[in-house]
Formats: sequence, C-alpha cells, structure tokens
Amino acid sequence: MAFKKLSADEKQTILEHLEELRKSIIISLTAVLIAAVACFSFNEQLLSIVTQPLRSIDQILIVTAVTEAFFVKLHISIWAGFVIAFPIVAWSVWRFIKPALYPHEKKYIYILFPITVILFALGVLFAYFAVLPLVLNFFVYIAGENLETMFKVDQYVAFVMSFTIPFGLVFELPVITFFLTKLGIINPDMLTRNRKYAILVIVILAGVLTPGPDPVSQMLMAIPVYLLFEVSILISKLSKPGRNAEDDQDPEKLPAG
Repeated sequence: MAFKKLSADEKQTILEHLEELRKSIIISLTAVLIAAVACFSFNEQLLSIVTQPLRSIDQILIVTAVTEAFFVKLHISIWAGFVIAFPIVAWSVWRFIKPALYPHEKKYIYILFPITVILFALGVLFAYFAVLPLVLNFFVYIAGENLETMFKVDQYVAFVMSFTIPFGLVFELPVITFFLTKLGIINPDMLTRNRKYAILVIVILAGVLTPGPDPVSQMLMAIPVYLLFEVSILISKLSKPGRNAEDDQDPEKLPAG
C-alpha cells in the first residue's frame, strides 16, 4: 500500500495542531488540578454534600480500611475540581476546534461556550437531585426488611461520581447537534431517519456510563438521553442553514466591492 508523502507545509500544519492539542490538555489538567487542591480544603463539606442523598433516607456509610477515608476525600476533591474547572476545560476544547473553522463559523463558539457550561451543570444537578435519590431508594427498598444495609463509603462515592459526571456530559448533546448542523455535517432528516439506531446507541451508552449493571440506573439515564435526542432533532430543524445563509456564503452572490 502506497502512502502519500506529506509536504513540508502539511507536516507543519499537523505539528501545529498537535501543539494546540497539547496546550489544551495541559490547560485543562492544570485547571482541574488547581481546583481539586482548592476543593480538598473543603473536603468535609463536599463529603457532606455527596452523602446527603443517602443520609436523607436514614442510611449510614462505613469505613473498612485505614486509608479509605483519605482517598475518598481525595477522589471527591478531584470530582469537584473537574466540575468547578469545567468552564476552562470546555473553553480549551472550543479553543482547539476554533482554528479549523471558517470565519463565519467561529461566531458560534461564543454562543455555544456558555450554553455548554450551563448544560453540563444542569446535567450534574439533574443526576444529583432527580435521578440519584430514585436509584438509592430503589435499591434500599429491594434490600427489604430482612437485610441491614450498610454502604462502604468508597464504593458509594465512586457510584455518585460515575453517575453524575456522565449525565453532565450527555447533556451536551443539543450543543453538539447545533454545532454539527450549522457546519452541515448532520441535518434533522438524517437524525429522524436514524432514530432507531440512535435508541440502540443510547441504550448501549447507558449501559457503559452507568456505574452498575442494574437495568434501573441504566433506564434512568437512557430515558433523559433519548428525550435530549428528540430535543436535538428540534434544535437541528431550527438551526438548519437556510437558503439566505447559503447565499451569504456564496462568493458569486456577494455584492461587488
């Protein structure tokens, strides 16, 4: 198989993209690290917030290892650091994408960036306040009266972390849909035609992203994501480039200088 030899300019362009990617990753990791260190100073308050849904149904958490409490608070600090630093992480992603866009496409970044942050926060809050209590109540109810429920703190915190962050990320679906529609990569007809495949992908993602193999937590993630998909179809219809937008970008139809 013959491979095309890259020109010097093409090699330079690839190196520039890799350098921008490296900068974006460093900025994101540094922001998360700084936020995590700051959050560790409030580890007791953060632990209280994370455990509140369990304590509200009169359940207790236990520590079974010498170093368990320390690592739990460390993990919570990293989790909180990522949530707090997410605006910087999101801006780093958009910053990396920006050079590949045409001038008329770059304006969408300034619209989508704040929406990206808001949707992530809404996803995390929705998972914490709406979905997590339902899941916990269900499993405590299933345990019944013949079993005494005591949750290990490290397993519980890992469950909460792996449950809330994915919700924040999947809530970005409308933003991704809007952006890809504006770029002409997808359209509402394509999304509508492939709805059945989207449902299959959503179910698989719910199985992968939820922390346990149980169908309850998977369903509680799959249903909101499917609703987001339907909202994304509507957003795609509303944001589909119209005839006027296409004319504006056609050099032959622009007014003479």
